[in-house]
Amino acid sequence: MSHLFTRNLTFESNDLGKEATIMLTFDADMEGLYKDFFPVVWKVSTFGQTGPFRAHATYTSQLAFSKPQVVDGNIIDAETSVKINVSEKTTLTEANDVYHFSPPQAGASGVLQAVNSTGDVQDIAVGFMSPGDLMPKPALYFNGVGDGSHVTARFTPVLRAYITSDYQETAIIRGAIDTPAIWSHDLAGLAQSTTWTIKRDAASGHYTIVQS
Repeated sequence: MSHLFTRNLTFESNDLGKEATIMLTFDADMEGLYKDFFPVVWKVSTFGQTGPFRAHATYTSQLAFSKPQVVDGNIIDAETSVKINVSEKTTLTEANDVYHFSPPQAGASGVLQAVNSTGDVQDIAVGFMSPGDLMPKPALYFNGVGDGSHVTARFTPVLRAYITSDYQETAIIRGAIDTPAIWSHDLAGLAQSTTWTIKRDAASGHYTIVQS
């Protein structure tokens, strides 16, 4: 089992010059993205035109599968979940309308796997545990997983930030975001706690995020 880690991220601005909304999601280039699975919005924070603003986000590397509850394109909760580590697999079953993930067992090297053995098509999400929350935060959403088939996820915690107000937290992103990311980092490579300053170039209108 790999060593678990926590990353505390702080984003802040001061007299930004123009209000901006920053959206965080794990949408790094992965085979099958926007076809077999979809990223989920993790955090949305708005930073005002004048004065100081700050937002926090905490990531833990304890991954988990969940059976998400989806309403109007948003994952509002999960019916059940199971913690899982890389190179492990679990099986989702159903009895009397109660869903259950089996205790993880050794699986294919380098990936997470969940087998659907419920008898019906299911949605499954990959996410991570969040301090104080019973259910994991969803990061990737797999819909329409057939009975007898499995989800194979190769999750790397590459977090990206976008300037966009088109999304809300827990929304399933169905297609590529139409604005370039202004910040991208593999969270495994950061210190446990980091602070990042959002700046806007008044001449070009471009935003940047730099470590404080």
